[in-house]
Amino acid sequence: MTYTPAAARYDNAPKNWFRRCGRSGLMLPAISLGCWHNFGGPLEGHSEADWHENCRRMLFAAFDAGITHFDLANNYGPPPGSAEERVGRILKEDFAAYRDELIISTKAGYRMWDGPYGEWGSRKYLLASLDASLKRLKLDYVDIFYSHRPDPPASGGAPGGTPLEETLGALDQAVRSGKAIYAGISSYRGAATADALATCERHGLAKPIIHQPNYNLLDRWIEPDLLPVTERFGLGVIAFCPLAQGLLTDKYLAGIPEGSRAATKTGFLRPNQITPDKLNKVRALNDVAQARGQSLAQMALAWTLRLPAVTSALIGASRPQQILENAAAVPKADFSAEELKKIDAILKS
Repeated sequence: MTYTPAAARYDNAPKNWFRRCGRSGLMLPAISLGCWHNFGGPLEGHSEADWHENCRRMLFAAFDAGITHFDLANNYGPPPGSAEERVGRILKEDFAAYRDELIISTKAGYRMWDGPYGEWGSRKYLLASLDASLKRLKLDYVDIFYSHRPDPPASGGAPGGTPLEETLGALDQAVRSGKAIYAGISSYRGAATADALATCERHGLAKPIIHQPNYNLLDRWIEPDLLPVTERFGLGVIAFCPLAQGLLTDKYLAGIPEGSRAATKTGFLRPNQITPDKLNKVRALNDVAQARGQSLAQMALAWTLRLPAVTSALIGASRPQQILENAAAVPKADFSAEELKKIDAILKS
């Protein structure tokens, strides 16, 4: 497989394709590729060879389109760890010469193995998980290592309760050891994010440079809660689920199609989440997208990227063409005041 030369790929990228991650020196593409469900084990009816080849072609298509950031987590699959194993194999076989042009991230925080050391935010779990991720990815380091979720307070013998300084200290150790270049946090609310940054300052720890929250047209919690904090502390923001697990595409306009995420046992989008009210909003949003000359998915991504505080939108994909179609959203990421007013009216209806 041959690739577009790096200089040509960057020179021909759309305006504002590469965006500074907060006040750090790191530049991320406006569209990043999440390697989750479709990079684990093959779905029923697919051979391993065909599944793997499709994954290769998705990474090739993304990279050639200027998507230089591949995002993973220790538990991505299914089964857990299989996405890192597959991507690691492809990186070693096909991308070894391009490692310095790639941003590879992984995370730890959700359950990865049984017992008291297999989830949450302890130093033991995070650092052991990072070592295991590096082996699966066949890398000496990752570019970003995240605390995937905050520990809940311990109560009534429930798990959790790791001191924030311990979790952030583990991220600091990962950076200082050279196993990660940057630290990040994911799914921390605004107040917890402010606490995390203050804790780093107080203890002299390497600060996270990026936050990965859920954000899309149907879930705007970060606007009042998180973005004021990330802007104050200079964190970049990479939005996951910008297409609401596929609901903000044309896939569900006529119901739940066979083979969709909502139709599979392992999908995070469940049939009971596709309510008549949501479908009415999605159909109305699709009308706005059509008037803009975009698909619904492209408009949803453009809308997510409309805010300067959002560095990148993290997409999933099941085939290369989806990646190219989503990347095409970036050149048309501007909205008129009338379009934004119309979208807000639909969402509030």
